[in-house]
Amino acid sequence: MSLAGKTLFISGASRGIGRAIALRAARDGANVAVVGKTATPHARLPGTVPEVVQEVNAAGGRGLACVCDIRFEDQVAAAVAATTSAFGGIDILVNNASAISLTRTADTDMKRYDLMHQINTRGTFLCSKLCLPWLSRAANPHILMLSPPPTLEPRWYAQHLAYTMAKMGMSLCVLGLAAELAGAGIAVNALWPRTIIATAAVQNLLGGDAAVARARRPEIVADAAHVILTRPARAASGQFFIDEEVLRAAGVTDLSAYSDVAASELLPDLFV
Repeated sequence: MSLAGKTLFISGASRGIGRAIALRAARDGANVAVVGKTATPHARLPGTVPEVVQEVNAAGGRGLACVCDIRFEDQVAAAVAATTSAFGGIDILVNNASAISLTRTADTDMKRYDLMHQINTRGTFLCSKLCLPWLSRAANPHILMLSPPPTLEPRWYAQHLAYTMAKMGMSLCVLGLAAELAGAGIAVNALWPRTIIATAAVQNLLGGDAAVARARRPEIVADAAHVILTRPARAASGQFFIDEEVLRAAGVTDLSAYSDVAASELLPDLFV
C-alpha cells in the first residue's frame, strides 16, 4: 500500500484535488510531475506549480515543475519528456485538470464552451495518449480520471449542458480506454466525490463561503485515490468509484476528519 518510487503525472496539480493527490503520494516517497498552467500567483486562485513542487519535496517526495497548458499537444509532450527524463518513466497518470461553467445553453459563451471541452475531454484524451508508451512499460500502471459515473439523466444536461458534456467526455475516456487497454494490464478508472469538495471552484462558482462550510476537504479524494492507485492494476478497470465508498471498503469507518460539519449537513456533489 505504498507509492514509494512510483512516478505520477498529475494534471491540474497546482491546487485543490490535484495538489492533495500529489502531496498524498509524496508522503509515500513518490516522484510527482506537478502539471499546471499557474507559474506565478493568481489574483483569485491560490496555488502555483512551483509552490506545490516545494510542498511535494517537503513531504518526502521528489517534485518536478511542469508548467503546461494541456490544450496544446507540444506542451504536454514537453511535460511528458521532462518527466521521463527526470524520473525514468511514468507509472501513474491522474487526469484531474478541469474547467467548469454551470451555465444554461443561452448563457454559455462559446469561448468558455471550447475551454471546457479542450481541457476536460480533449486534455484527458491527449494526456492519456502521450503517457501510454510509458505506462505500457510500468510494473503497475494506472490512469485515474477525476470524472463522474456516466449518466443519461436529462436533469444533469438540462441545468448545464456544456459542462456536463465535457465531464461525460472524460468518463467516456474511462470506458473506452479501459476496454482498449485491458490486454495491456493498464488500469483505467474514475473517481468522484460524494459531496462537494472545498476547492477554488466551490468558493468562486458554487456558493462561496456557505458552500465551503458544508464541503469536505480535498484530502478525502486524495486518500481514496491512494487506495485505488496502490491496488494491482489488473484487479479493477473501467470502474467509476465514489470517494467515501472506496474508503469505507478499505476499512475507514469515520469520515468526520474530512469536514467540519455533520454528515447530514454536507452538500452532495453534481452527478451523484
